[in-house]
Amino acid sequence: QVQLVESGGGLVQPGGSLRLSCAASGFTLDYYAMYWLRQAPGKEREGVLCISSRNETEYYVNSVKGRFTISRDNAKNTVYLQMNSLKPEDTAVYHCATGTVAWCEDEYDYWGQGTQVTVSS
Repeated sequence: QVQLVESGGGLVQPGGSLRLSCAASGFTLDYYAMYWLRQAPGKEREGVLCISSRNETEYYVNSVKGRFTISRDNAKNTVYLQMNSLKPEDTAVYHCATGTVAWCEDEYDYWGQGTQVTVSS
């Protein structure tokens, strides 16, 4: 059974940083693309970025380029999202997700419950 559990969210001031973690179980994430999604209040869920099984990154939100970095630790079966220079518009519930292929295609079949990130002074 695929399970994804996010952690690391919280309240941070504008310009601050957070590191989110996503612990995967029920599958070996080495072979699959992994995503971070987010859903802001009153908005639809959107894909933010992805890392392929070959550690290639794709961004789906231009505003996070240069600020957000996705990485994976296959030995720990965990994916991370390092978020720097946070802005109030980054406020959302962040979910990790995965599909059934090794490359990034902005499609996913499984996602976790999410962790809240609030950027506010």
